[in-house]
Amino acid sequence: MKIKLTSVYVDDQEKALRFYTEVLGFVKKADFSQGSFRWLTVASPEEPNGAELQLALNGNPAAKAYQQALFQQSQPAAMFFTGDVRGDYEKMKARGAQFTMPPTDVTASTIAVLNDTCGNLIQLTQLVHYQH
Repeated sequence: MKIKLTSVYVDDQEKALRFYTEVLGFVKKADFSQGSFRWLTVASPEEPNGAELQLALNGNPAAKAYQQALFQQSQPAAMFFTGDVRGDYEKMKARGAQFTMPPTDVTASTIAVLNDTCGNLIQLTQLVHYQH
C-alpha cells in the first residue's frame, strides 16, 4: 500500500490554492468541478508524483467543527517536512505567512507553526540527524 492523498479542510478553496502555491510553494495537481463540488489538490514540487494534499471545502458541519476544534487547541492540521526550516520560515514570512511559532528546537527536530489563513495551523518540521 501507498499513501497517495490526504486532506485538509479549508474555508475557501480559491484562497487556499493561492496560499498553498504562492506562500508555501506547492504546485496545483488536480482541479475538477462538478456542480458545487470542487476536487482540488496540490503537491510538492520536489515530488510532483508523490502524495497529494486535497484542499477540501469544510462545508460539512462535522468537518467545520473538527477544523475549528484543532485550531482552537493550537493543533496543526498538517505537518510538512523540510531540510531547512529556518530558511523556509524566512522565505514564507517574506511571502506574507503569519507564524504562530518561529523556528523552535524541540526533541530531535526544529519546528515552526503558521496560520494558513483558511482555518488551519500548519507545522513545518526539520528532523535533527544525530551522528553517533
